[in-house]
Amino acid sequence: MLKKFFSLVAGVFFVAASAWAAVEINTADQAALDGVAGIGPATSKAILEERKKNGNFKDWADLEQRVRGIGEKNSVKLSAAGLIVNGQPRNQGASSAMLAKPAKAEPAKAEPVPVKASGAKN
Repeated sequence: MLKKFFSLVAGVFFVAASAWAAVEINTADQAALDGVAGIGPATSKAILEERKKNGNFKDWADLEQRVRGIGEKNSVKLSAAGLIVNGQPRNQGASSAMLAKPAKAEPAKAEPVPVKASGAKN
């Protein structure tokens, strides 16, 4: 019975700890940003300066475009480490171009149909 109780308490602690791990880029201070694996003092300073200069980040694509050193691969790692933008983790299957705007469907091209010349022998 006591083991079950401690297991329950440990499980609740683990869930609570993982909830605290999320760091919102638009509200975090430098210490919180530095706490995300993959963000060092130079990157956190660049994030804060860009956010102060041009406002909050709209989405992951916006972050990748505005902060030097944060590209598609790096943003996937940062999201896995707990960084979120506007409450959203990065969609790990989508590229930044896909996140920025939906793709347009191109119309299908018709294949030319071969035509036999009259009088041709098979």
